[in-house]
Amino acid sequence: MNGEWVHLKVEDGTTMRAWLARPPQGEAGAGMIVLHDALGVSPHIREVAGRFAAEGYTALAPELFHRTGEGFEGSPERIPDALERIRGLTLEGQASDLRAAFARLAAEPSVEPSRIAAVGYCMGGRAAFLANAVSPLTASISYYGGGIAEGLLDRVGDLSGPQLLFWAGRDQRIFPEHVHAVEEALREADKRYASVVFSQAQHSFFNEPMGRYDAPAAAQSWALAMAFLRSYVLEA
Repeated sequence: MNGEWVHLKVEDGTTMRAWLARPPQGEAGAGMIVLHDALGVSPHIREVAGRFAAEGYTALAPELFHRTGEGFEGSPERIPDALERIRGLTLEGQASDLRAAFARLAAEPSVEPSRIAAVGYCMGGRAAFLANAVSPLTASISYYGGGIAEGLLDRVGDLSGPQLLFWAGRDQRIFPEHVHAVEEALREADKRYASVVFSQAQHSFFNEPMGRYDAPAAAQSWALAMAFLRSYVLEA
């Protein structure tokens, strides 16, 4: 897959590795922050970055686990290791990482700073929601973002761009009451959003290596995401 590892300076003095995938075209366009799930910046996440690059986005996938060691690539068998790394994350550290990722994309010659979005999966879905609150994103997409209802509703008023949320109807971690709480907070804050539940899908339905891949939900969510981004990022 086309791309390269780059290193970003974060405001707390740490250095964060990130996978950068550029589109084939050379003209200035849009940027996409791709936020990983519990398995880190895995081959799957790098492939997702490549898919966005093929759509014309300069895609950057930052390594949110960098404070506990560079280069972690998990697998379904290494979930305990991943959970330990997740427990080591802080809201302040993630906010710093997300601002650094935004700044790195905004500095790219191929990116128009007013056209930078984020997308994230699982813990990255929560991070994409947070990124929309701490950076001037044009739009944000969260796939089954666990912890939004429990820890980020006080950030809803700070959201910069429209928010798209994808949920799994058979999720064993995120329940209907969590989805409703997020939707209610967005409505009360008068934020532009869309919230979509795939009734038969399970958590991680977009990630084929995780074993809960749902091809119809993955394909439909991708099509909806592309339409959402066309409206708010490419054609705005």
